[in-house]
Amino acid sequence: MTNNDIFKRIRFIEGFNNAKLKAIFEEVDYDANLVDVEAWQKDEEATDFKVLSDVELALFLNGLINFKRGKKPGKQPAIETELENNDVLKKIKIAYQLTSDDILKLFQLKGKQLSKNELSAFLRNPNQDQYRRLQDQYLRNFLSALQMHLKK
Repeated sequence: MTNNDIFKRIRFIEGFNNAKLKAIFEEVDYDANLVDVEAWQKDEEATDFKVLSDVELALFLNGLINFKRGKKPGKQPAIETELENNDVLKKIKIAYQLTSDDILKLFQLKGKQLSKNELSAFLRNPNQDQYRRLQDQYLRNFLSALQMHLKK
């Protein structure tokens, strides 16, 4: 999945308009302009399409965490310069205050069986031996299930 796909899916799940998306970025003191916010949502074939970088997606996801859970006082977490699907899963887990059991239930909504050990491998530090890279299809199914769950 591209960063733009993830951004668009979260926007759709939440029903955010462009002004709200801009406000999410402002939660982490990033001034995203509305032209960029619109360009990130365009089809790749559009002339005014713009690729959402890993840094911009990390800023958005950290802003979403602050928006959903409240901004913690003090220093904000460092912004990742490179994002993997595993990082996206972790940030969404934090933003929506999901437990591992919640995530397993979301996968079941999509007919995907995932063991606690498999999920744990996705949530581990990449330097650990048990770490497993989260494939696009898993992230796609997770976001789709989250949408189904939140739109009930």
